[in-house]
Amino acid sequence: MSHNFSRRNFLKASMYGLGAATIAMSLTGCNSDDDNKLAENDFAINFNHGVASGDPLSDAIILWTRVTPSGAPQGVNLTLQIADDVNFDINRVQQTVVALASNDYTVKIDFAGLNAGSKYYYRFVTENEVSPTGQFKTLPQGSVDSVKFAVMSCANYPAGYFHAYAEAAKLTDIDAVLHLGDYIYEYGMGGYATENAQALGRELADDNAGEIITLEDYRKRYALYRSDTSLQQLHANSPFIAVWDDHEVANDSFKSGAENHNDGEGDFTARKLAALQAYFEWMPIRPYVKGQTESLYRQFEYGDLVSLYMLDTRHESRAKPLDYANYIDPVTGQIDSNRFILDLIEPTQKLIGTDQLIWLQDGMINSNATWQVLGQQVLMNRMHIPAELLAELANPSAQTAQTLTELAQIKGRLLAGDPTLTEMEKARVTTVAPYNLDAWDGYPVERELILQTANEFNKNLIALAGDTHNAWGGQLKDGKGNVCGYEFATSSVSSPGLEYYLQLPEQMALQFAEALKLLVDDLEYANIHQRGFMTVTFTAEKAHSEWHLLSSVHQNDYQTSSQMTEVLAK
Repeated sequence: MSHNFSRRNFLKASMYGLGAATIAMSLTGCNSDDDNKLAENDFAINFNHGVASGDPLSDAIILWTRVTPSGAPQGVNLTLQIADDVNFDINRVQQTVVALASNDYTVKIDFAGLNAGSKYYYRFVTENEVSPTGQFKTLPQGSVDSVKFAVMSCANYPAGYFHAYAEAAKLTDIDAVLHLGDYIYEYGMGGYATENAQALGRELADDNAGEIITLEDYRKRYALYRSDTSLQQLHANSPFIAVWDDHEVANDSFKSGAENHNDGEGDFTARKLAALQAYFEWMPIRPYVKGQTESLYRQFEYGDLVSLYMLDTRHESRAKPLDYANYIDPVTGQIDSNRFILDLIEPTQKLIGTDQLIWLQDGMINSNATWQVLGQQVLMNRMHIPAELLAELANPSAQTAQTLTELAQIKGRLLAGDPTLTEMEKARVTTVAPYNLDAWDGYPVERELILQTANEFNKNLIALAGDTHNAWGGQLKDGKGNVCGYEFATSSVSSPGLEYYLQLPEQMALQFAEALKLLVDDLEYANIHQRGFMTVTFTAEKAHSEWHLLSSVHQNDYQTSSQMTEVLAK
């Protein structure tokens, strides 16, 4: 141990922390013994992964950095500085903190005692090095005119450039970035969406090129992602309010397993806990409560305007999703729809679980905010498509586009009241089934309870979603057909969408999206071929969504476009 890394600092850093050793500090009495003395180390360090803030409250913030030391010391001394001005002319705070090797040299400070609705600047320094400067805003209290979020999801490093992060970093009016999951991907080279990685200069490192399974694997993958300068800039510019989805562990995760956890990959629980530990180390979030290491749902209040509920639809309570293949008769090929429906509404078929559901309902019922906003991972909108098309999409071919066109034409005629439609044609578009059982469609009982709560208590409900790599917008209706809210779903940062899966050229993808809007009853907006992100602005009168879309994530030169929609408050 370096002589500059004192036993007192080591014990202090260790004892304050839960989870990823978050250090609790307050503006009151937090100055160093020597206000002018900066942290010292007898080895060189670098800030290769930038700085970050997150989980803002009206009086507190999480501040994060990671250092890369020469050698392998047990800890690195740093000085945290917080100021009201970007030049740090007068430091409000100058306090020694320690980045421990046991936490992958990350350090997180839960800093309290700040003023509500205020902007601050922060950085980490030593005698010889200075980190990039970050900025953040605390949450406002009382009457609030507007709140604006940038909404992100599904950033796959080998799949393309993080232009979405770069574009969001240019915005100067963002209150927070909501990252709805798939911040990293667990796949190795040669796996999903890595075919262009070499040409793009975005290959995985040689010592991390396989599928990640161990704690060290996950840490290295985060280190690669956080080397991206666009992501670093966005973290420095705005606080993140983040939640995980499946790829932070493994594809299509549920509470006790995952589609991409296979024989020979060890115990799933051990893998999940390693993955979540790395997540807590590398993300600017408050640590989990001891004994609840898989809990991440939490609430943020933006005065009287927005109550934001960040949900965990992945690792808290999710039951294994149903699989259509288990309900198809191998001889006749017919689906046992009665058994499927009964299993779908079983009380054990939970997505968020009883505790989280009660917490959410209580929060919504007791909130006086104009908007109740769900920041969560998977589509809540009913994506029920013709059963005939469901079979086609399971094994897409050249016939798929033709089938979609035929069904859209029939649906158009049906909506127009065409008397020449045959009963067989009507059945082709009225016999529908959920497209994605990994989303809320696979867990309809809990969705119904949330929508009924919003409807019964006359709440303005907005659900934000990621996961699908495509942009969507549509009404949220309960089982009786009542409009209970609206959903805005963001496209991906870089992961390919339906156009990749179905091998659709741009013009055909545009036509496909229009046909889906016709076939899916509650769907009002769809873009299945462009990557990007979303901004959502809330005022007392309306919720305004703008999808920021990119022409390419495979070229350094790209263009942006946008599409917008609004929902009026009740």
